[in-house]
Amino acid sequence: MLARRLHPSVNRRGLTFWAQWSSATALANFTFCILVFNQFGYIGTEYRVLMLLETLGSVPIYTALHVYHKRYGYGAGLLRLLAGWMVLTGALAAVVLICLNYADLDQDLLARLAVFGFLVQACSYLPLRYLTTMHARWLRYERTAMIIGTCPLAYSLAQQLRERIPVLGMVSTGHEEVEHVAHASDLPLLGALSGLSDLVARNSIKRVYIAMPLSKAAQIEAIYLALLDLNVDVVWIPDFSSMMLLNQSISQIEQFPAIYLNETPLSSHPAAALGKELFDRGLALIALIVLFPVMLTVAIAVKMSSPGPVFFRQPRHGCNGLIILVWKFRSMRLHDDTAVKQATQHDARITRVGAFIRRTSIDELPQLINVLFGEMALVGPRPHAVAHNHYYGDKIIAYMARHRIKPGITGLAQISGLRGETETLEKMQQRIEKDLAYINHWSLWLDIKILVKTPFTLFSRNIY
Repeated sequence: MLARRLHPSVNRRGLTFWAQWSSATALANFTFCILVFNQFGYIGTEYRVLMLLETLGSVPIYTALHVYHKRYGYGAGLLRLLAGWMVLTGALAAVVLICLNYADLDQDLLARLAVFGFLVQACSYLPLRYLTTMHARWLRYERTAMIIGTCPLAYSLAQQLRERIPVLGMVSTGHEEVEHVAHASDLPLLGALSGLSDLVARNSIKRVYIAMPLSKAAQIEAIYLALLDLNVDVVWIPDFSSMMLLNQSISQIEQFPAIYLNETPLSSHPAAALGKELFDRGLALIALIVLFPVMLTVAIAVKMSSPGPVFFRQPRHGCNGLIILVWKFRSMRLHDDTAVKQATQHDARITRVGAFIRRTSIDELPQLINVLFGEMALVGPRPHAVAHNHYYGDKIIAYMARHRIKPGITGLAQISGLRGETETLEKMQQRIEKDLAYINHWSLWLDIKILVKTPFTLFSRNIY
């Protein structure tokens, strides 16, 4: 059975966008056709192509600029519409110059198309914006809600919901929780579960949110059965506060609701994984070619600094816990490394050349070879020594979850200042939190931002 993801565009915000976009586009195309027909008596192929490109190109451009987003007022919305139209007309102008015969097109007509195209969209935007605003207000007052539960989750939910719909109050599920509500929330306590039917009728409740711990599953089922006869919408918000979630999402497998507790954007979207793979390997190949003179110079310096090989290869955990050999320029004198020990400040094992290449992170450049072979990524959680993983795995919750994706040469933790020695458990905990945050919020754009910021963090004081 295939899991059907709930796409964000299927929500109310997406419907609002498509409604306003389709109306504005229809008016713009209608105006386009009238102007062209009045000019020539027919609509030529080149103008049909332009109209098609305008229709298709407006979707990604208007979406990226949030042209029809409800959080913007009339003035800001019109400015965003103008910005989106200018970007779109600029892109169409480039297409005309490159792909179409510019001399065969009427320049005055194109200018009128650009001006009137925006004017009719603006005329469409204003009334539709008013109607969607009034509809949102009507929905707000038609969705009067209350929350069953007084745990911290219920309080957090109330804070979020009150920005969208009226939440009248909370319902206690036990006497032990009343004191928490009185001190933690300014919402009134409407009553207890014993009077649930009266509370719904007396307050004209349209929607009930159940926010209770998973340990009360039997009570949740009983509450749901009681609410079935009260003509209200029932929404269950499971309390997973005691669990370490990884890129959680909700889906449907045929008729079964499914909650994904532990997943990564890369594992759930194979196309995204392929995109990152091509991006990493392609950029690694270019970097190896460009940086070859630097790496050759460093290799000679390392060889002359002390006896031993130029490269140092250490077993580390890769994606899904597989052992890989991570390449680095050797920065230490040869020593007994049966017991893995993190480098510390003024470490006697580090050579003079080693101190420089470690401080500037040049010693990491050979890991581009790992990236080229597909064992590592340019951006991801930094690979720790296997012995360190065994040590911290039992001491930090979800420590090994950082191996759900390929380790990286740089990462979110590194540009956040969490580099170097982790002499305390708290420092390693902070690093792991950043690694998991990266996994949860991964995007190609995030990778690019981390790569851009990395050079500015190379001279951190925490690198030994």
